[in-house]
Amino acid sequence: MRFGLFIPQGWRHDLTEVAPENHWDTMRSLLQHADTATTPGGDFAWESVWVYDHFHTVPEPTDQATHEAWSLMAAFAAASDRVRLGQMCTCMAYREPTYLAKVAATVDAISGGRTEMGIGAGWYEHEWRAYGYGFPRAGERLTALDEGVQIMAAMWRTGSSGRFDGTRYQVDGALCHPQPLQTVPVDGAEPPSIPLWIAGGGERKTLLTAAKYAQYTNYAGDLETFRHKSDVLKAHCEAVGRDVAEITRSANFNVLIGTEKEIADKLAWLESVYRKHTPAKADDELAGWRTTPLRGTPEQIVETLTQWKAAGLGYQIGYFPNAAQDREQLARYENEVIPALR
Repeated sequence: MRFGLFIPQGWRHDLTEVAPENHWDTMRSLLQHADTATTPGGDFAWESVWVYDHFHTVPEPTDQATHEAWSLMAAFAAASDRVRLGQMCTCMAYREPTYLAKVAATVDAISGGRTEMGIGAGWYEHEWRAYGYGFPRAGERLTALDEGVQIMAAMWRTGSSGRFDGTRYQVDGALCHPQPLQTVPVDGAEPPSIPLWIAGGGERKTLLTAAKYAQYTNYAGDLETFRHKSDVLKAHCEAVGRDVAEITRSANFNVLIGTEKEIADKLAWLESVYRKHTPAKADDELAGWRTTPLRGTPEQIVETLTQWKAAGLGYQIGYFPNAAQDREQLARYENEVIPALR
C-alpha cells in the first residue's frame, strides 16, 4: 500500500488557529516534513501530498482562508524535492481543460515530473454559483469531466489538443509546450503525460470515465461500498477492453490515531473549531469524524487497512486533525502504521 498526506490549506478550517501571515510557513513546513520523513526501516513514509480544490470553507462558507489549489501546487513544486503533488480533486469546470492542461504541465516542469492530476465533476453548489459558473445538472458536469480528460490527455501526449468537437468543449489546436516530464503507459507505449486520478464513485458515468482513461480512482464509503464500486469498475473495464489491474484504487480517510484519551482530545479540538466557525453544521461534521474507519491505536488502524488492502485498496490518503500543530500523530503513523502495510 502507498500513502499520501493532506496538507492543511484552510478549506476544512484547519488553519483557523494559525495567524494568516504564518499560513504559508505552516503549509511549507508540513510539505517539507512529508518530503523527508522516513519509517524506522529508512524508507520514505509519504509518497505524495494533497490539497483540495475549493474556494470557500466547508461545510459552509465563512471568512476563514481557503488557499487556492493550483497556486499551492506551483509553490509546493518549488519548495520540495521528492514528494509527489496532487489535488483531490480538481473541479473540471473551474478551469477550461486546455488551460488546466497547460497549468499542470508547467507545475510538472517546476517539480521535475512530480504532478498528479486529481480530477472530478464537482459538487459544492454555492461555490459554483458564487464564482459565476452556474450549477449545471449532474449529467452535464459528468459530460464535461469525460470530455475534459480527453482534451488534457491529448495535449500532454502530443503537445496539441487537435480538433475536439464535444458537447461541452470545442477546441482546435490548443498547444501544450512544454509537455510533461513524466510518462504514462498507454497501449504499449509511454508518451509524455500526467497520471489521471478520476475521483468519484458514480457507477454509470464516473467509473466508466475512470475505466477508459484513469491511472487511479478515488472513492471510499465503507468497506462493502468500496468492494461494490470496485466490482462496477471492473465491469466497466471489461466492457471497454481494459485490464482493471492497470488502475490503482485509492481512498481518502480522516485519521484519528492514539489512545481513547488522545482521540477524545482530538475530537474535542475539532468540536471547538466547528462550534466556533460553523455551529449549524458542527454535529454533521463531528459525526463524520466519529465514524471514520481509521480510528484507534496504530494496531487497530493496521488491522482495518489490512482488510481494505485485501479488498483492492492500493493507495491511502490521510487527513489528520490539527496537523498544523500536532506532529506526534504523523510520527506514530510513519513509525507504526505505514511500515506494517508496505
